[in-house]
Amino acid sequence: MKDINLHRIKTINEYHQFMGHSRPLHPLISVINLDLIQDVPFEEPLKLVYDFYCITLKKNIGIKYSYGQQEYDFHDGTMFFMAPNQVFGFLVDKKQTIQLSGWALLVHPDFLWGTTLAKDIKKFDYFDYSANEALHLSEKEENLVTNIVRIIEQEYNSSIDKFSQGMYNIIEK
Repeated sequence: MKDINLHRIKTINEYHQFMGHSRPLHPLISVINLDLIQDVPFEEPLKLVYDFYCITLKKNIGIKYSYGQQEYDFHDGTMFFMAPNQVFGFLVDKKQTIQLSGWALLVHPDFLWGTTLAKDIKKFDYFDYSANEALHLSEKEENLVTNIVRIIEQEYNSSIDKFSQGMYNIIEK
């Protein structure tokens, strides 16, 4: 079996670069419309480790994913949760054309620092390898969650304050 490349992506900015996006508007959080990704940057088996939380809603994707040692076959309306330092992989068939669809919410742990959520997030099983399934949503649930992410995206696209602007220098070093 061919060796699988392991890539560690430390920052949200590195994720944006890896996916061919422009620099994120905020160094600690990003909302990405997967429909806008034209060229999927992987053509072979690939394993990724993020240093941030990733919540995605993936639709219309025929890619096999691995999460830890488990393999998943994702279908329409599937939410997937990943905590920092977890291994996530793609098995891509080179003959298959891939068109991503859905959204991704990326949150660096420093964004949560000092909040109750920072302490409690470890209690949520869906951010752990022990959760053996992705969360499959009904159409109504998918619309509700997507609307919440759109509100987050509106805030994300609002003006950046002085503190956020200065964070790029700290995070990227």
